[in-house]
Amino acid sequence: MKTITIQKNDAGQRLDKFLSKTFHNLPASMMYKAIRTKDIKCNGKKCEISTRLQPGDVLSLYLKDEFLEEATPVYDFLAASRQLDIVYEDDNLLLLNKKAGLLVHPDEKEYRDTLLFRIQRYLYEKGAYDPAREASFAPALVNRIDRNTCGIVIAAKTAEALRILNEKLKEREIEKYYLCIVHGIMKKKEALLEGYLEKNEAQNRVYISDKAKEGARTIRTKYRVLEEKDGMSLLEIHLLTGRTHQIRAHLASIGHPLLGDGKYGTNAINKGTGFHKQALCSYKLAFDFHTTAGILDYLNGRVFQLEDIWFVEAFRQGSIRKS
Repeated sequence: MKTITIQKNDAGQRLDKFLSKTFHNLPASMMYKAIRTKDIKCNGKKCEISTRLQPGDVLSLYLKDEFLEEATPVYDFLAASRQLDIVYEDDNLLLLNKKAGLLVHPDEKEYRDTLLFRIQRYLYEKGAYDPAREASFAPALVNRIDRNTCGIVIAAKTAEALRILNEKLKEREIEKYYLCIVHGIMKKKEALLEGYLEKNEAQNRVYISDKAKEGARTIRTKYRVLEEKDGMSLLEIHLLTGRTHQIRAHLASIGHPLLGDGKYGTNAINKGTGFHKQALCSYKLAFDFHTTAGILDYLNGRVFQLEDIWFVEAFRQGSIRKS
C-alpha cells in the first residue's frame, strides 16, 4: 500500500491525470480498474476517474510496489548557474532581469544553464520548490524573450499563479515596454506600426508585409523617440502584440534595423559599431487588470522598471563606434 497527500500545486487535477504523471510504470488499464474496484481510494472512500483533487486529499493505492515505483530523482537544474538578477519576488512569482546571451528555455545546443533552470535551482535550494513533493508542477516562465535580448521575465512559483498570469498575458492585461537603439533618424517621432508577420520555421526568421496573407498574423508595434544621436535613435516600444522577433523585424521593415541585430540588420554596419547583440531590452512591465486576478489582485496597478540598461549609457555618452 502507498499513500500520497495532495499538495497545493497538484490540486485541481483529475485523479487519472495525476496518477499518470506520478507513476510512469502504472498501466492505464490497471489504473482505471483499480479505481473502479476501490484499490485506489481518495480519503478512504471510493473515487471516480474524473475526481478533482483538492489540497490535503489522501490517496491510498493498494497495488504492487513495482507499479508504484518512482524514479530516483536526478535534477538537471542543479547543473545550472546560481547567478540570478531578481527584480521582485513574493510567494506567487518572481520577476527576473535576464541578461543578453542567456537562453530562457533549453534547446538542442544548451540544455542545462538556462534561465528556467537557474530559477528552479534557486527555489529548490531555498526550500520553496521540492520536485519530490510536487508530483506534476514545476516553476515555469510566463513570458519569454530572445537569447540576445535582455530584460524582465516573469516566473510563476505556483500552479494557480501560472494559470492567472497566462490568462492575463493572453488578454493583454500585462503591458510590455522595450527600449532599443535603431539605425537612422525616424521621420515620425511617435507612431503605431501595423502589419502582418509570417514565420519561416526552417530559417528561424520572420517576414513582414503590409498585406494580409494565409498563415500571417497581425502585428501592432507602437514606438516613440526618446533621444537621437550620431545618426541613431533611442526608442521606447509598447508591444501591443507579442510575436516572434516582432520588434526587430517590424522596425527593420521600415528601414530602421536595431543596432547589433545580425539577423534583420546589416552585419557590415554592426561590425563597425562593436555591437554583436541587438540593442533591445524588455525594460518595463505594467500590470493593468481589467477583471479579477484572484490571488494576484494585489499586483494591479504595479509597474516594474529596470534602470540600468547596458546599451543606453553608451548611446548617451556617444561612445558607440561609427561604422
